[in-house]
Amino acid sequence: MTSSTTQPREKKKHKTEGLPPYNVVLLDDDDHSFEYVIYMLKALFGHPPEKGYRMAVEVDTRGRVVVATTHLEWAELKRDQIQSFGPDPLIPRCKGSMSATVEPASG
Repeated sequence: MTSSTTQPREKKKHKTEGLPPYNVVLLDDDDHSFEYVIYMLKALFGHPPEKGYRMAVEVDTRGRVVVATTHLEWAELKRDQIQSFGPDPLIPRCKGSMSATVEPASG
């Protein structure tokens, strides 16, 4: 009888080591509610409501907030998802999505 041992397979991870980091920055406007921002951040980034609320306050008071830091390709995807998320159904004058940008992360 032959005995063989099987090694567990390693899970593949996204390789980001060595890639320069980029920030996904959400920009403020007057056409989206806190509820919209919180919902969008949960749907796109998995941020819990408490974190989404803190980010909504920051974007409202400072005009911008970093919602994620990652490699360039993923940052661009997340920016595009923000910009195509759609209008805020709670604000009738809202005609479209929020704006976001990608910028190099410092440090």
